[in-house]
Amino acid sequence: MSCYCINPLCDQRQNPDNIENCLSCGTLLLINGRIRLIKPLRALTQELFTYMEVFEVEDAGTQWNPVREQRIMKVLRWGSPKMVELIEQEALTLQLIHHPRIPKSTLDDFFTFVPNDTQLTLRCLVMDKVEGQNLEQWIEFNGRISQSLALEWFRQLIEILHDVHRSNFFHRDIKPSNIILQPNGQLSLIDFGVARRVTDTYLAKISGSGGTNTGRGGRYEITSVVTPGYTSLEQIEGRAVPQSDFFALGRTLVHLVTATTPIDLSKDPKTGNLLWRNKAPQIHKPFADFIDELMAALPGQRPQTTRVILQRLERLPFKLKFHRLIKSKLFKLSLFVGLLLVVVNVRKGYNLGLSNYYFNEASRHLNEPKIARKYYELAAKYNPTDVAAHSNLALACQQLYDIRCVTENYEIAFKLQPNNWEARYGLGNFYDDQGKYDLAEQQYKLAIQYSNNQAMNAVSNLARIKNRQEKYSEAATLAIQGLSRTKNPEWQAGLYKNLGWARFKQQRYAEAEDYLQKSVKLDSQRVDAYCLLAQTYEAVGNLSKAKIYWEVCLIAVSGLPEVQEWRQQVLQRIFKEN
Repeated sequence: MSCYCINPLCDQRQNPDNIENCLSCGTLLLINGRIRLIKPLRALTQELFTYMEVFEVEDAGTQWNPVREQRIMKVLRWGSPKMVELIEQEALTLQLIHHPRIPKSTLDDFFTFVPNDTQLTLRCLVMDKVEGQNLEQWIEFNGRISQSLALEWFRQLIEILHDVHRSNFFHRDIKPSNIILQPNGQLSLIDFGVARRVTDTYLAKISGSGGTNTGRGGRYEITSVVTPGYTSLEQIEGRAVPQSDFFALGRTLVHLVTATTPIDLSKDPKTGNLLWRNKAPQIHKPFADFIDELMAALPGQRPQTTRVILQRLERLPFKLKFHRLIKSKLFKLSLFVGLLLVVVNVRKGYNLGLSNYYFNEASRHLNEPKIARKYYELAAKYNPTDVAAHSNLALACQQLYDIRCVTENYEIAFKLQPNNWEARYGLGNFYDDQGKYDLAEQQYKLAIQYSNNQAMNAVSNLARIKNRQEKYSEAATLAIQGLSRTKNPEWQAGLYKNLGWARFKQQRYAEAEDYLQKSVKLDSQRVDAYCLLAQTYEAVGNLSKAKIYWEVCLIAVSGLPEVQEWRQQVLQRIFKEN
């Protein structure tokens, strides 16, 4: 077995694995005391235009994670400040996004290294190795995929993107070669080298609202990442937005279902739309329409969030079954033979179709509760037995503070399906927001019961109520039970926060700090966890850290009553001191 020298200027980089320094140039072969380069994944060259090298490495681990494993390391040999910015950005992205099907990388996995007798500063990024085959290679060997597999892979990719976008990032380079099919059948999304963080500054730049360096609206030095056939027009122009990922995902799905790269497909000369359906006869119209919507020319014409796409994916199987039914010979024969019977059922089917249409329209306007309410009311009107329509209508009314609408629709939902745990959880949230903790606790317990102990978000909210009621032992017990039953990062973040809150009140400050740090690591938007960390550091006398977390607590947006109380307390104390 051999290992490789990291020095790109070295004349003979391959070395025996039992030596400490390169036989050719003398550079250390054990990088940072832990990493040994096993084999290059790209051809090694001294050509100046080769900026990046990629190796499979053996990582002996750190004192915090002493596990020896095979991983991947990118090495930026030299490059412009933009290249340096991109690898630093990729390191930050992988540190902040936590998903089992995205390569993991920690703070210790990004570092610089200077080879022996050189003035080179190499920037190194280590990440977990994803086993499997990328979809570009898989399709080339296996051909186009079925509709059922396309739906499954679509769902998996959107679930990954949901966590990416929720972390305020978007990928910017989704394509089959950046998607790995693992041996267990799960997909992984890789190569976050051009991922972008969504910030107010970035949005101001691409909208041109803050002035420009060229005198033209929106023309900033924003890296334009282009993969022909997959990249949207706005991204080519340097104005990528999260919905640009949906365009690339739509083009990726077209490649998978046609086994033809998008750049090799024709376009409609009038509309510019990709002409692909004749090469994918296995894809039925409702799914094909959805894919075309993902690839709409303008970002505003595409689904706006991953949550909207996930909701519509849940309804898509029903649409596909309905489509198959009306296209089948049996349906046409039944229509001819049983005309009178069909006439009776057509109205029911028509109403179901209308209800489904209005439900989907409501899902497009989740951030506009008035519009969402109108469409959910129509969905419930045309299908009064749709539990989801009544539950979602109740949620929309909750945002509008229409208490009568909320209670009426939850009552209907419970009559139709008493053991619907999502509706129980929604009503619990409603009572929680009103400060009616006894009623909220009753609904949360029913949600847990009806979900067979799967609704750990309800357990987290129960623990929060116990903390509000100063029942800290009960809160801690609930949070620990919940953590043992869920791997959902969002729910884990809430459970760790509530466990940290309980430990803080029990004056077990070291445990409180540990649990609260885990909470913000899993969910950087948890304002209440920052407030509790500020109080914990203040309690142990670490005022410099306390100040940092108080600043986040005071500035960040939160509607939780306890956050408002903590802010008021610290502001009163500051004013009193001054």
